[in-house]
Amino acid sequence: MPLSESTAATIARLANRAVCCACLLVCAACTPPPDQPTEKPTEPRATALREAVHAPLESAQAAQRHVEDAAARQTGTIDAEGG
Repeated sequence: MPLSESTAATIARLANRAVCCACLLVCAACTPPPDQPTEKPTEPRATALREAVHAPLESAQAAQRHVEDAAARQTGTIDAEGG
């Protein structure tokens, strides 16, 4: 008894999907294992960039400390003179 066209098409689609799944499984089985982490962490390489970013910040922080110290001295002087 011959198969109808719809049954044959369904079987063909299922066979196609099975072949695709088998190919995917074979490809997944053949991939190499992930790299093992090294025991020693890598050295940072962006030291020049880091210094270029931090230099203005450190300068601004030093200026802020200077301004705050001057304000504290001025407040102390005003309080000492009874103001």
